[in-house]
Amino acid sequence: MTVSFKEKLKIEGISLRFIHSALVIIALIVSWFLIYSTVRLTKTFLDVTEATDQYIEMHKAASEMMDATDYLVEMVQRYTLDGNSMYLHNYFKEAFEARRREDAIEKMSVYAEEKEAVEKLRKAMDASQELAERDYYAMRLVIEATGYSPIPEQLLNIELRPEHAPLPAWEKKAAAQHMVSDEDYYRRLDRIRADMRESLSTLEERTRSIQLKSTAEMRQGLGGVRTVTIIQAAAILLMTWATAHLGITPILKAVDKIREDSPIPVTGANEFRYLAQAYNRMYEVYRSSVASLSYKASHDELTKVYNRAGYDVLLPGVDLKTTSLVLFDVDRFKDVNDTYGHEVGDRILRKVAAVISKHFRNGDHVCRIGGDEFVTIMLNSSREHQALIEGKVRQINTELSDTADGLPQASVSAGVGFGEEAGTTEQLFEHADAALYETKRRGRNGVSFYEAPKA
Repeated sequence: MTVSFKEKLKIEGISLRFIHSALVIIALIVSWFLIYSTVRLTKTFLDVTEATDQYIEMHKAASEMMDATDYLVEMVQRYTLDGNSMYLHNYFKEAFEARRREDAIEKMSVYAEEKEAVEKLRKAMDASQELAERDYYAMRLVIEATGYSPIPEQLLNIELRPEHAPLPAWEKKAAAQHMVSDEDYYRRLDRIRADMRESLSTLEERTRSIQLKSTAEMRQGLGGVRTVTIIQAAAILLMTWATAHLGITPILKAVDKIREDSPIPVTGANEFRYLAQAYNRMYEVYRSSVASLSYKASHDELTKVYNRAGYDVLLPGVDLKTTSLVLFDVDRFKDVNDTYGHEVGDRILRKVAAVISKHFRNGDHVCRIGGDEFVTIMLNSSREHQALIEGKVRQINTELSDTADGLPQASVSAGVGFGEEAGTTEQLFEHADAALYETKRRGRNGVSFYEAPKA
């Protein structure tokens, strides 16, 4: 008796070997596409990251050049106004020691593909050098008017023009002021700034182009991944009775984890394991990027400690009754800036932050909440640690007074408030601020602890 295929299939059922063979073929196709898509997506992601990082570095370099140019203009104008030699020294220190403009061009020259942007910066630099010749002449006029000595080496060979040489001192100064503040001077300066802005615009346009292209490629790749995933899901549904524990269950768990914003468990079939690993790698890169952005938002760029935003987040989250607040203020910091310049001032701020961080525990939070104001949030601390805090402040000021690093002596005044004696975090800060005021009243370079006013 001949048995039809339909009857045979009904009697014997679907061959598991056939199903598994079909699954292998489908899995191979899907796996190949996923590998290809993962490689492409990873490469695209890396291209975007590289382009963004490169743009950040070059934007920073170009901004440094703009800042340096503005700084030189400010110094020469101030010098021609009041003849203070500090501005003269600051000018040449920036031009021949700091060399931020030259360093910016060197940094950008590393990126060969940004030739157009670099050329525009070089053009701005050349124009800036031409403008410097006018600066030099103006400064020489002021030197001749004031009789300042010694004359900087760069100005020795500059001879006054016949129309300027016989002028009295006040007219020489007036001529110098006019040279660095007239319409022609600002027109040249505006051209320099325009070239710098054009350089930045070129960078922005190229970076934006790369991002748009990469985004389109990622969308296309993700669309392909979604399509193949749907096909794979359909195949798994057909083989649920044989492969549920290899396909359906891991997918359901993965969906839950994605909704929870967590990594996908690496379980189930080999193909799914690869997909999960690829997703987890991209997930980790994403989390790292978010962490990096969070760090930049909560940390001070100059000193690398927490900034005011970080402080505003950290302090409300502490246990007030087991927290102390140490408020620092750099003594006579304005005098340091006025005497040595802002560059030295910035170096001192970095030193203060590093020394304070060194003498407190890793679990304590050091923050810069203002220009020269720092705060340390001491956890698990109370008034019984008063002697310990005094020792820390003493050691901090000892290290700040050391000039072996080439920086002038510095010191801090500190005030301490204890959370166990305050009702709110705002009151805790007020206590520390009052104690700091007491330290300054007693002559600075020390520490005071808040004492409640006597009734």
